[in-house]
Amino acid sequence: MKPICYMQAFSRVPLVFICLMAIAFGTLAQGTIRGFIKDKETGQSVIFQPIGLVGTQYGTATDENGFYSLTKIPPGTYTIIISSLDYEEITETVSVENDRVIARNYLLEKKIATTDVVEINGDKSDQRNNTNVSVETIRPQDIKRIPGVGGQPDLAQMLTTLPGFISTGDQGGQIYVRGGSPVQNKVLLDGMIVYNAFHSIGLFSVFDTEIIGNADVYTGGFGAQFGGRISSVMDVTTRDGNKREHRGKLSVSPFGANAIVEGPLKKLSEKGSGISYILSVKHSYLDKTSPIIYPYINDGEGLPFSFTDLYGKISFGGNNGSKFNLFGFNFQDAVVNYRALANLSWKNTGVGGNFVIVPATSAVLISGNFAKSRYAITLKEDNLPDRSSSIDGFNFGLDFKYVIKNDVLKYGIEIVGFATDFTTFNPLGVQVQYGQNTTELNLFATYKINRGRWVVEPGFRFQYYGSLSVFSPEPRLSAKFKVNERLRIKGATGIYTQNLMATNSDRDVVNLFYGFLGGPENIQTQFTKPDLAVRDVKNPLQRAIHYILGFEFDITERLNLNVEGYYRDFTQISNTNRNKVFADTPANSDRPDALKKDFVLESGWAAGCDIVFKYEDKRNYVNLVYSLGKVRRWDGFQWYYPVFDRRHNVNVVASRFLGKEKQYELNLRWNLGSGLAFTQTQGYYQPQGVDQGVALDYVTSNSSSLGIQYAGLNEGRLPYYHRLDMGIKRTYKLTNRAKLEVNIGLTNAYNRANVFYIDRVTSERVDQLPFMPNVGINFNY
Repeated sequence: MKPICYMQAFSRVPLVFICLMAIAFGTLAQGTIRGFIKDKETGQSVIFQPIGLVGTQYGTATDENGFYSLTKIPPGTYTIIISSLDYEEITETVSVENDRVIARNYLLEKKIATTDVVEINGDKSDQRNNTNVSVETIRPQDIKRIPGVGGQPDLAQMLTTLPGFISTGDQGGQIYVRGGSPVQNKVLLDGMIVYNAFHSIGLFSVFDTEIIGNADVYTGGFGAQFGGRISSVMDVTTRDGNKREHRGKLSVSPFGANAIVEGPLKKLSEKGSGISYILSVKHSYLDKTSPIIYPYINDGEGLPFSFTDLYGKISFGGNNGSKFNLFGFNFQDAVVNYRALANLSWKNTGVGGNFVIVPATSAVLISGNFAKSRYAITLKEDNLPDRSSSIDGFNFGLDFKYVIKNDVLKYGIEIVGFATDFTTFNPLGVQVQYGQNTTELNLFATYKINRGRWVVEPGFRFQYYGSLSVFSPEPRLSAKFKVNERLRIKGATGIYTQNLMATNSDRDVVNLFYGFLGGPENIQTQFTKPDLAVRDVKNPLQRAIHYILGFEFDITERLNLNVEGYYRDFTQISNTNRNKVFADTPANSDRPDALKKDFVLESGWAAGCDIVFKYEDKRNYVNLVYSLGKVRRWDGFQWYYPVFDRRHNVNVVASRFLGKEKQYELNLRWNLGSGLAFTQTQGYYQPQGVDQGVALDYVTSNSSSLGIQYAGLNEGRLPYYHRLDMGIKRTYKLTNRAKLEVNIGLTNAYNRANVFYIDRVTSERVDQLPFMPNVGINFNY
């Protein structure tokens, strides 16, 4: 590893960028009203809440911290108004003066009753005042519209209904976004990088739905504040514990159980300060219950999954809205055993914190995060050497946000470091081990310009990869043009890079193992392009360029159409070398690198179109998604389709509340996907060992295992996948604080036999989840 010099990295940053950071400590306010809006009952931040000045065009909506800022206000007397259907209206008269920052924090009190009309919130304002290209904002109430397996709605089930998302199955399924592989998706939990957010059974993530405050999912074209991944970003923020009173929830189903407890350590004051805690425990015992409840699965062996998720958080809130959070987690797949085909386990632990600071004399909002985590995975297979991988990482970030009337300036710094330790075997069956350390230094700046019909957000990210001594400038741009009140045209583009790669094989029968590795050093020095021209390889960084164009159309106030077309140019991707036939030894120095290196470079592209119809009112919700896509890869020898290439994908989600008090809820989800690509088995042969040297009698000797002759790379196609899930929930109000929810669900309601895998040696077929009725009970107090 090459030594890292941070001063050298900083010296490459333009002086103008450092000057921007100094703005945070200046007095930029010219008549500013700012503050935080929280729920009076719980102390939670109220996000996307509209706030404005009566009789003026000064208005905004709160962000994910409940923060708002009205700037560049001329001197005078104004009336602040906060209004929505969920909370009692608040008005207050304030006097604005030049060069003065007025702090106003508000605690909103919920209304006793609401009417069955469309909810008025900041979502419409958000659509009109932000570019919002290829981004979905998910809240707990959105996740609960999906039929929960065993009554447990989960973020993993929600993600697979979003445009651009492809899952390879219910069991062992991985999530792919618009032609990118799982390692190219960045997952953040309260600012911490999570290296595995999904359990091996594709129905559950590591996140408890009840502790999620907000999740922003970027499927492409994301801004300069995010980097280190070339496909997508999922930014999950957890909520604070209740600052008023102690609360809890207990859920039980045949799949597992989970419990949440929360409450104040120091109760919420009228000025908004307080200390709270929240603790979540989630455990699956499917490996124990499924053989009894579902004896028809896997010849009576049931579902071989067992996992446990622990998460805890302490929140400190100040009178002026500043806050500080400390959190920790332990996520693990304890047992995953596919009928002796594969035995897998992994564990992810971490601790971290984040904070929001509001300086008294400046209109800037300062936020930051710090975290350290470890992820380790082991895979054991019959007749194959064990594979293992671990990654120890840390990350630190400091962001500055300044609102200038309708414009927003953001800038910041991020430092990421990780050490990887990877043990595997190469295509020749020889065990190999890799260990790497790397550090990334990142600086970014974005400026959102809101002028009339245009919303334009240029940005720039400076990435420095220490172990490679590579400096990567990455411009980003997104824009929206408001044709009229109903129609908006939008687009985005940007350059993205990453140094982290996952080492997996397209030919694994069950694709469970993802070993992590930094940009490999033992990689080819030249790459043959599709036109057969040869270029020199300067570094192993993975690179992609995103191009997105689409529009939003409000057909009615309740029905919205969103269409986006995209093209991704993957100019360089790292991958394991499936074409290796020679050992990388001095004796083979004259052999091409592409035939002897353990890792190689590829290129390719992904193109498609996502169409979304969404209808929503107080009792009904319908979301229809159709995705058309195509993904191609070039490995230096041939074009091929990766295993996640799916041409057509359809998702329908619907829910309806029934009863005067909405005590009944019906929901369903139907998914249809065209066949995924896979490599077929063409035949078998008797491999010969060389352990006896010249004494080997190859005529009479026999090997203890069969060799597999593969057909063309991913030239086969699996059958279409489709599945219907349904659910009904009944809520009983026991007291003012306590309620009981009873839910009944049907997973794979019409028992579609979707293929999971076919054993390459025995040709035995194993299917995905069959028809699975389930019941769950949730008790809230």
